[in-house]
Amino acid sequence: MSNRTHAALLRWIGAVAATASLAVVAGCAGGATANDPGAAPADAGTLTIYSGRNEDLVGPLLDRLETAVGGNVEVRYGSTGEMAAQLLEEGANSPADVFFGQDAGALGALGGAGLLAPLPADVIEPALPRYRASDSTWVATSARARVITYNPDLVPEADLPRSLDDLLDPKWKGRIAYAPSNASWLSFVTGLRLIRGEDGARQWLTAFAAQNPQRFDGNGAILDAVAAGTVPAGLVNHYYLYEKTAEVDPAGYKARNHYVPNDPLGLVNVAGAGVVAASDNKEAAQRAVAFLLSAEAQQYLVDETGEYPVVEGITPTRDYDLAPLDSLSPPDVNLADLSSLEQTEALLQQVGLL
Repeated sequence: MSNRTHAALLRWIGAVAATASLAVVAGCAGGATANDPGAAPADAGTLTIYSGRNEDLVGPLLDRLETAVGGNVEVRYGSTGEMAAQLLEEGANSPADVFFGQDAGALGALGGAGLLAPLPADVIEPALPRYRASDSTWVATSARARVITYNPDLVPEADLPRSLDDLLDPKWKGRIAYAPSNASWLSFVTGLRLIRGEDGARQWLTAFAAQNPQRFDGNGAILDAVAAGTVPAGLVNHYYLYEKTAEVDPAGYKARNHYVPNDPLGLVNVAGAGVVAASDNKEAAQRAVAFLLSAEAQQYLVDETGEYPVVEGITPTRDYDLAPLDSLSPPDVNLADLSSLEQTEALLQQVGLL
């Protein structure tokens, strides 16, 4: 890895890492097989997964991996930035076999730094082509869309933005929420830079800052504020609504998702996984990645997290209105390029939005 690449990855990690300490949790026996990768060996040893995905969301899924990989599974949980930092610090001495992250930028940064090994074609084949790394070093396991959450009592459907630039209309002044330190906001702005260029992104962000958008700590806080009528609308990821309405009566919760296709507002980002280049247990690691693309794992992710599957033929069994992924028409962005967060942070600081 070059010093330049090493430094760039460190800066990416600094942009998204939280301060929570790492937790280590041993996986339990499960009963799933992967995407027909062949019979698992009788004893593949211990497989170590660095998971930047929340344990509450994916722990029950990763608990099912032992049968698929043919050995013990240990999962170390932290934020995606923390786990990437750990992998970077350990380098060739890392005990990690699989990296499971919640952002394409992290996966792209690790792949570009030579920390992930190319995956076999038969492992990544089930995923839609759009959601595979061009160099096969990682593959998406689920997808999430940027949406505008809104309160229908405060925002008539006819007034909903149909494009990014509609948010610059004076009627939205002080009436839109965002989460400046949230990784999904940073990825959205990075996507905007890739789509419109640095000057175009700066122009839009400057105008958006002049709209006095309301700042919140995270997507969940935005969603609750919209439902309570504190702010009419906000920029969030789609699945927060489905997580919330699994706990409360959807009819009484005054927040809705509004999708904006063919526009930077509709960016689709992904969670994904890759095999660590330093792993001495690559066969089992490949089986673990294949399992995350299996019908069982994809069904779990759709039903339990509200995210989109990246494999065709998976539909929710829960009663919620998930717009089909192929209907979203997201902007054409190389998701691995979302790793350029250093430039994004600098731009947001310049315009006063960070």
